[in-house]
Amino acid sequence: MKFLTLLLFLFLTSCALKAIPANYDINSFEKAIIPDDLGNGKVLIYSGADWKHQIDNTARLNVLIDNIALGQVRPKEYVIIKLELGVHKISLKHIDLVNMRSEHELIIEENTKIIEIKPTITSNKTTITNELPDDFNEFKYVIKR
Repeated sequence: MKFLTLLLFLFLTSCALKAIPANYDINSFEKAIIPDDLGNGKVLIYSGADWKHQIDNTARLNVLIDNIALGQVRPKEYVIIKLELGVHKISLKHIDLVNMRSEHELIIEENTKIIEIKPTITSNKTTITNELPDDFNEFKYVIKR
């Protein structure tokens, strides 16, 4: 029985992704969110990871934007950063038995406000939604790790 408990514990924690330190100034913005205050390069990025990824600890996403570390965004977390208008490369990584890496091209325009990032079963996904999720009141601002 102890062996099975240990094996289960190792399985559930083996997918934990070590956080990368942020090179962006993630604490320079107010943490209270008013969507009308976003835009013109000021964007909110949140994790859309759902319960399926939280069970086995695969919902942690390490994020790089233009090869600069944003840090790790965990489930129910968000961060606000300032980006230049134009094309940006966002790299996402999560662990689900193997490293799941993906690169995405985002076009930041004047009206770009809210971006969802999330792990998928085979990769990762980014979506410019410009809308907060329905349960956003449960989200917390990302902490510097």
